[in-house]
Amino acid sequence: MARLVARSPCEGLLPLEAGTVTLSEVLPEAITSVAPFAGQGATVSQALEKAARAAFPAPGRWTGADVRIVWTGPDQAMVLGPRVAPEGAAVTDQSDAWAVMRLEGEGAEAVLARLVPLDLRSAQFPPGHAARTMLHHMTCTLMRVEAHAFEIMVFRSMAATAVHHLETAMKSVAAQA
Repeated sequence: MARLVARSPCEGLLPLEAGTVTLSEVLPEAITSVAPFAGQGATVSQALEKAARAAFPAPGRWTGADVRIVWTGPDQAMVLGPRVAPEGAAVTDQSDAWAVMRLEGEGAEAVLARLVPLDLRSAQFPPGHAARTMLHHMTCTLMRVEAHAFEIMVFRSMAATAVHHLETAMKSVAAQA
């Protein structure tokens, strides 16, 4: 009989460091999709504040501290933290579907500038901002979590490819420094 062994999405791939930038894996307790039913947005936001101490985010934003609730589309967010199940919303466990990475350091913006088609300068994309965008050729959810730190969510099946592209960009930025 086969023996299954649980592995994180980036096991054996991370952490990495190049120049002033590091890439590490983030392992939230759970990743939960929350989509309020019509007319239930305020009720769901209040339930999230009670359960996770963070409200449902505005478009292009994330909320929270220990728990992160990130906007992922109209009337949809992902909760990175403990499992939540607010009434008035479609709730789906997405924990096994995503890889979450943290890119940090003085050159993090320069690394992402090679891979992401957005203006990520801090004046345009400060901490608290989030976007569904492209990372090279794959979709991702990108959050600026600190002045020089981003969290990147990609589909678990694309984790190795994302790490490869990020590592290549990190080495390029380090070589040019």
